[in-house]
Amino acid sequence: METRRIQIFDTTLRDGEQTPGVSLQTEEKVEIALALAKLQVDVIEAGFPVASPGDFEAVSQIAAKVKGPAIAGLARAGEKDIATAYQAVRKAERPRIHTFIATSDIHLQHKLKMSRPELLERAEQAVRYAKTLVNDVEFSAEDASRSDWDFLCQVYTRAIAAGASVINVPDTVGYTTPIEFGALITYIREHVPNIGQAVISVHCHDDLGMAVANSLAAVAAGAGQVECTINGLGERAGNASLEELVMALHTRREFYRAMPNIATPQIYRTSRLVSTLTGIAVPPNKAVVGDNAFAHESGIHQHGVLNNPLTYEIMSPEAVGISRNAIVLGKHSGRHAFDERLKHLGYELDADTITTLFAKFKDLADRKKMVFDKDIEALIVEKASVRPEWYTLIYHHVSSGNQTLATASVQLKTSVGISEAASCGDGPVDAAFKAIEQAVGFPIGLKDYQLKAVTAGEDALGEATVWIERDGRTFSGRGLSTDVIEASAKAYVNAINKMLAVCGFPAVEQAAGR
Repeated sequence: METRRIQIFDTTLRDGEQTPGVSLQTEEKVEIALALAKLQVDVIEAGFPVASPGDFEAVSQIAAKVKGPAIAGLARAGEKDIATAYQAVRKAERPRIHTFIATSDIHLQHKLKMSRPELLERAEQAVRYAKTLVNDVEFSAEDASRSDWDFLCQVYTRAIAAGASVINVPDTVGYTTPIEFGALITYIREHVPNIGQAVISVHCHDDLGMAVANSLAAVAAGAGQVECTINGLGERAGNASLEELVMALHTRREFYRAMPNIATPQIYRTSRLVSTLTGIAVPPNKAVVGDNAFAHESGIHQHGVLNNPLTYEIMSPEAVGISRNAIVLGKHSGRHAFDERLKHLGYELDADTITTLFAKFKDLADRKKMVFDKDIEALIVEKASVRPEWYTLIYHHVSSGNQTLATASVQLKTSVGISEAASCGDGPVDAAFKAIEQAVGFPIGLKDYQLKAVTAGEDALGEATVWIERDGRTFSGRGLSTDVIEASAKAYVNAINKMLAVCGFPAVEQAAGR
């Protein structure tokens, strides 16, 4: 049987950004979109343009700057949404409008308050209008998995007749099962008379932990596009994970006979970038990209892998961009060796970026005996997340002990000079955070804090992530250092800078009245 081509529709920047606690700046969205283009996804859903001016701006910039994939903007089935989406994606090489409306009876009765005939008319009008603006129109029947199958087929028939080139079948609330969902795709193929004029897409959520399994069942039943996110990000329990879907299709190609055109060695790097910029850590036991995905603890497993990796590895770490050769460089390594290691890891960077990274590498190498691949990758991702800063941490000092009140002093560089402050706290990190808050001069709402080692060893590079909150929005910051207090302080300052980039400075009277 001939192998089919499966399209990968990435919605990390739209559905993925709806993950609780995630708030990306426009520059960060563009950075992720460029990585997705290098990953060779077929479609990037860049956002929901009508949702906010920030979303519109991000979609517009991605459409103008990112080449290769189709750039889609999401729109409800109404002229205002669709027109706004078109304005946002119109500069793309391949613009797509993705319009949707719910089709389940529970949504019709309680959310839309529409009859079935009214919905059929609305869906057809939306697709027809979108088709006057772009050639590539995708139509989604929200909550398709809980819709009446015959009515669903009527909706898809009308949408395709109106010009939809892709019809999407979402399992919006993660309710379906693989057998059931596969049967639904087969039913649609058999009962939508013009289905040959459109690609069947699926969009599965992970509320019952079956998003990837449901998506693969749909592929086996004939779906031609899969919608997914990096690291499985998304509403509630998240979406189908791109890395798991892609590697399942690659690893079991003789079973599915359906292959995506993904550059799989870019998977791990893209996962790390998204994790860093969103502040959502990848669990160590996460399939494909987790730290333990290719680790072997059992002596029996280790012996087998040393003799032949195929004994316990169904795919190689190199296939997703993870190098087996972990120890790479030290403080005596030169620029040429550093350049060569970057190329070996698959990074194509300009000379100025490499110069900046090399300086950071030498600084790190002075603190560590050995620098690992993961250390270098962490520096690269940190460089990608650097944006114009209101505050830069220059100096910190902490005094702490189990019978001593923790105190900290910090020095921050600002656009108007140097700001210094000191404070006490419940431990060294809390004291440092409170000193930074004193230095910036306005209250910070700390929501969460996380600290982990990038690599093993007593001189491991520490990675701190901080989440702060303002006006109901959450902003994450990240810091790296062999000194975990410094990493934590950097992360806090990074989060503050991100917050200020979006919200601006608090009013003077607010700061004075804290």
